[in-house]
Amino acid sequence: MIDKTLRILLVLVLLFTIGCKDEVQYEVKQGESNGYSYEYVTNDPLKVRIYTLKNGLKVYLSKYEGEPRIQTQIAVKAGGKNDPATNTGLAHYLEHIMFKGTADFGTLDWKKEEVLLDSIENMFTTYGALTDSVTRVNYYKLIDKVSNEASKYAIANEYDKMVSEIGAKGTNAYTTEDRTVYINDIPSNQLENWLQIEANRFQKIVPRLFHTELEAVYEEKNRSLDNDYWKTYEALYAGMFPKHQYGTQTVIGTIEHLKNPSITEIKNYFTKYYRPNNVAICLSGDMDYDKTIASIDKYFSTWQPNGEITPLERIEEEPLKQPVVKEVYGPDAEWINIGFRFKGRSSDDFQLLRLTDMILANSQAGLIDINLKQKQAVIEPSSYVDYLNDYAIHTFSGRPREGQSLDDVKKLLLEQIELLKKGEFEDWLIEATINDLKKSKIKDSEENWSRSNDLVIAFTNGIPWNKYIGEIEALRKFKKEDIVKFANENYKDNYVIVYKRTGKDLNAKKVNKPSITKVVLNKENKSPFHERIGKNKVEKLKPVFLDYDKDIKKLSMNKGVEVLYTPNQENELYSLYYLSDVGTNNDPRMNIAIEYLQYVGTDDMSAEDVKKEFYKLGSNFDVFAAEDQTYIYLEGLSETMDKSLALFEKLLANAKADDEALKKMVDGIFKKREDAKKSKSTIMFSGLMNYGLYGAKSPFTNVLSNKELRELKSEELTSIIKDFTKTEHRVLYYGPKKEQELLATVNQYHVLPDKLKPTPEPVKFDMADAKEPSVYWTDYDMVQEEIMFLTKSEEFDKNRIAISRMFNEYFGGNMSSPVFQELRESQGLAYSAFAYYGTAAKPTKNDFFYAYMGTQADKQPEAMKAMLGLLQSFPKSDNGFEVARNSILNQIESERITKAGILFNYESARKKGLSYDIRKDVYDQVQRFTLADVEKFQGEYLKNKNFNVVLIGNKDKINFQELKRYGKIQELSLDELFGYEKVQKINLEKVNQ
Repeated sequence: MIDKTLRILLVLVLLFTIGCKDEVQYEVKQGESNGYSYEYVTNDPLKVRIYTLKNGLKVYLSKYEGEPRIQTQIAVKAGGKNDPATNTGLAHYLEHIMFKGTADFGTLDWKKEEVLLDSIENMFTTYGALTDSVTRVNYYKLIDKVSNEASKYAIANEYDKMVSEIGAKGTNAYTTEDRTVYINDIPSNQLENWLQIEANRFQKIVPRLFHTELEAVYEEKNRSLDNDYWKTYEALYAGMFPKHQYGTQTVIGTIEHLKNPSITEIKNYFTKYYRPNNVAICLSGDMDYDKTIASIDKYFSTWQPNGEITPLERIEEEPLKQPVVKEVYGPDAEWINIGFRFKGRSSDDFQLLRLTDMILANSQAGLIDINLKQKQAVIEPSSYVDYLNDYAIHTFSGRPREGQSLDDVKKLLLEQIELLKKGEFEDWLIEATINDLKKSKIKDSEENWSRSNDLVIAFTNGIPWNKYIGEIEALRKFKKEDIVKFANENYKDNYVIVYKRTGKDLNAKKVNKPSITKVVLNKENKSPFHERIGKNKVEKLKPVFLDYDKDIKKLSMNKGVEVLYTPNQENELYSLYYLSDVGTNNDPRMNIAIEYLQYVGTDDMSAEDVKKEFYKLGSNFDVFAAEDQTYIYLEGLSETMDKSLALFEKLLANAKADDEALKKMVDGIFKKREDAKKSKSTIMFSGLMNYGLYGAKSPFTNVLSNKELRELKSEELTSIIKDFTKTEHRVLYYGPKKEQELLATVNQYHVLPDKLKPTPEPVKFDMADAKEPSVYWTDYDMVQEEIMFLTKSEEFDKNRIAISRMFNEYFGGNMSSPVFQELRESQGLAYSAFAYYGTAAKPTKNDFFYAYMGTQADKQPEAMKAMLGLLQSFPKSDNGFEVARNSILNQIESERITKAGILFNYESARKKGLSYDIRKDVYDQVQRFTLADVEKFQGEYLKNKNFNVVLIGNKDKINFQELKRYGKIQELSLDELFGYEKVQKINLEKVNQ
């Protein structure tokens, strides 16, 4: 159904653009249906009903029928800020414990298990009081022994098994300073089962498998200590809040407190804050309001409140009167963060702060966008606001160009604030910014995740819903003089600056973890509660597969160029893509050329003027170059599409060479390349992973060398830009225009030559056969190690798609999989561990497999042995197989490919040589698979394979003797991994044919 309310809002956006000053009224109304009272707000685009149950539980419901699924978020109005100063990290650790089950599930015999868990709780209290290191080690061995005995009664990850079985996706949780939120995306027909599970787990905490989960939290802490971004964040907050909990403690907790955890204090935290009068259930999706609230009341009404929950007394910080300077050292590239402190999310500061931030940086036409990013004065300049309950921080960030100092970056960023204070920004920018926010909010409302998150933010910040949804419209009351006044009052020398410098962190720390014994997982068992959930009768949803002939209109514009069309029947937004099968493997200059596009103008418009004009029109364009495809896309309001497309085509056809812009861009690329060599994630997941799969020559290293970059000419790149629409390509459109109206528009503005050029042949890269397995490693200053097993598999075969998905879901795709359970739950060997068999994107490509783990350096041998053991000896679990099967079936039955996703699903299928939605094969075959089929797949494609291993870690901590077991060891330099010094010898004549 068309969402009429959204259409009304979009019309209002357009009316405001041309000067209408009428205000939308958001009035709070009272409603009643089926015996339940609720609040709602007039003109609410999300159609939210807010209920309050007798026990104080808030329920926010937003109906959206995009697909038969519901995004669920259960929000607790308490986070790291609420931790006692003597036991930091409780909120975060409790979040982990909430996945361990209750007295009804996750246990084989609760009465026997409870006795042992009580003993473990008391033992941890005693352990926390011990100071002698030897005594502590010996006593922890006793904890480990009793914990092992308790684990015999535990059913590991039964919660995850249950929600996976009902088709949940994205099962997770997060803890911030102010809130803790538990997340699932479930099929709408499984709402009743989900409610039974959640109502049970929120009414009693059971800290089972405590010491193995403590290992995971230790790993998470060590990962944060390896993360320069995280360290910078903590330094900024410490400087900003010398008295408030935001700065005096961290969500994950201090090392000292993590070493002395108190189960009793965690229980106290749960008892105090995990009460219905401090929690909201926030749902968005395909639901019936009356049935949903009745079901929630049925299962949650027995949850008892804990009296009046007294909010924490807000700690007032003294005003900052001079800059506070912090320094952080680490192996990553340099940058700075500058933060200004404001009042919190629900304060009067919020509106003007939001508007100020967008005028400074809106990704297109803000002062920072135009003066720093567009002019290439700084690398990655940005501005954003971190909105917390008690305070907000307006943060400015940037990286230096070659030859710049961090103080140079600081000066340039602060200069933009000074321009704002002087009112040196164009008047139209305020109106355009408000409309941009409105457009973004409408686009966000197409996603249940965004909708439910809005509900969470409103609840946890105590913002009335009518005020929340009216915030953007309320911005229209502000004038330029209000913004200038606000800036002058708030942006002075009252900031904290963090210099992130490249170098060894002399204060580096890590959590030393006590050794533990492998615990029992009882993977094959089910609790009676789980059995009952499985027996509940649920009306099955029927899967809906795409029919490419019906769901996509295959039109043809001038010169026979294909136009793929899917109508937007929901609102007035459009997306238009020009998609070419020319990628970086066809021409490694492609991604350079399309990056250059953002820095050039036309004969009569500067690059800055182009960006501003797009922003005025409520449109934006972007570009993307992959190995085998490039696309340029335009999106925005359909009302202004013709004007935007005319401007877009003008830029593509008349891009004006700018030598100065090219020189700056190339200099910036050189600096980004050097920065990439300092990025742990880039080294691991781009450099090492590609080397492990392909060897020295890979799609990742198929880039212009530094020498070739320096020799590039402006005209060379503008020629590539102009040739883009002269080379074979197709047009993809999702929007509200009718078919003939769309064709008339693209025929008018998308001017084509008489004959399109054919796409040049790509360079082909073959994956390496690991006949003699190798271990490739790179030195990096870090506490942990990150390790990956990789292997090439067979050429693409569509008949493997279904079984590979079944294998992934069973083997390494979630918290109930053998990979996660063995490495994290059973032995505490890794915080992060997963495995994936990837099917090729094209018939000429090969499938591949990788298994990843992030582990403590001293646990490298055990972790690698455990992972390889899983790859070579198939872990059988009938229970796990049924969970995986049901998970896939429930997901497919409830998922719907919609909107622009239809177009890209078709493109993906066509690339594979398929003419139909492959999910139909998956759905049919998964129902017939047996555990023996999955074992056969593992035996054929993994068991007897050789694996290359890639590893990043500190050379002083890597156990090289153990690494010899996995192949020939070879250290790789960053130059070998990144390939920037190699000359590619581009055949320009062939490329330009």
